[in-house]
Amino acid sequence: MRKITEDIRYVGVNDHVVDLFEGQFIVPNGMAYNSYAILDGKCAVFDTVSKGFEHEWMDKITVALEGRKPDYLIVQHMEPDHSSNVAYFLERYPEATVVASALAFNIMKNFFGTDYAERRLVVKEGDVLDLGKHKLHFVAAPMVHWPEVIVTYDSTDKVLFSADGFGKFGAQDVEEDWACEARRYYIGIVGKFGAQVQDLLKKAAALDIRTICPLHGPILTEDLGYYLNLYNIWSSYDVETDGVLIAYTSVYGNTKAAAEYLEQLLKDRGCPKVDAQDLARCDMAEAVEDGFRYGKLVLATTTYNGEIFPFMQTYIEHLLERNYQNRTVAFIENGSWGPAAMKCMKKQLEGQPNLRFCEHNVTIRSAMTEENKKELEALADELCKEVKPVAGKQICGVCGYVHEGEMPEGFLCPLCKRPASDFKAIYE
Repeated sequence: MRKITEDIRYVGVNDHVVDLFEGQFIVPNGMAYNSYAILDGKCAVFDTVSKGFEHEWMDKITVALEGRKPDYLIVQHMEPDHSSNVAYFLERYPEATVVASALAFNIMKNFFGTDYAERRLVVKEGDVLDLGKHKLHFVAAPMVHWPEVIVTYDSTDKVLFSADGFGKFGAQDVEEDWACEARRYYIGIVGKFGAQVQDLLKKAAALDIRTICPLHGPILTEDLGYYLNLYNIWSSYDVETDGVLIAYTSVYGNTKAAAEYLEQLLKDRGCPKVDAQDLARCDMAEAVEDGFRYGKLVLATTTYNGEIFPFMQTYIEHLLERNYQNRTVAFIENGSWGPAAMKCMKKQLEGQPNLRFCEHNVTIRSAMTEENKKELEALADELCKEVKPVAGKQICGVCGYVHEGEMPEGFLCPLCKRPASDFKAIYE
């Protein structure tokens, strides 16, 4: 039985059967549905697991509790991969109390036909559940990423049970880089709710957190500033990596040829990172992830039925529904007799905050010409221009606080108390 601290045990499961998480995200390394147990004067279990894993999960709870019965089931999030076995747990342990937010109990009634009025404890922001040695402090986290969500802070062991926050794709028994699959998870599932994640990060900054226990992915115990910094970047829609993504669709290969020609031009000019993705063939979620990762995006597509090729239309819709902003965007369009894709793409994007559109966009009429190559060279030059920092402004890389002016000796961020070394420049 895995111990997280002396009193906190891991009782989650790995799923290597699932191929599409939430019916849309490819998960080649499976998923983890995390659950935790605390042994104290009273015992608590955090969240259940997905349907089909109830027996494995219950066996782990039995071992973890060393023959004791749980007093509480704490339900932080009602999405079925975490709540499917609420009814099963409460049937197995008829004396246990279920703990959740008021809205979570409303959703329970939708799923199970009851809100457990006779055996429930409704908690809200600031409430504390005393288990004995461990004191559980509840923090509201609405729309991270459902409205009923709470997260829980154990002030004794300094553990944050973060619900879907800081989760990632992939089972716990697979070794892989955290950031790549956590980014794809965050952008795909939570990305729309950046403002709400920022609110939660500000609350977390006031806590002494030594361990983060999410509902998916590994338990985080070291270098927590690294994970908090990435979450701040993602939720503030900041640029994580200096580079260019060329997202393209191509019917007969001519638009692809232009995209690849631009890709090579950018590499020849020393662009730090260049990635080109065929939207009809790549993992769409990964292309969306990279659209938010890099600071510059080139959309290259054909005019189709007087508008945009379907895979490009889908891609733009994914960007928009996740509040795409704070980026530089360029267009390449192709149309044999009536190119209209550029106009359509720009119209959809021009209402987004702080997008800068390149001047040197390119229109191809069927096949790339020598003149088009010159236009692509001008676009490459524009994309490789140095972006200058805004004078007198720096942003905290942990919580996003913006400081104006000089930083005095010993300066600490007023929100998260991080030192001046954690601040970075803001770019135009």
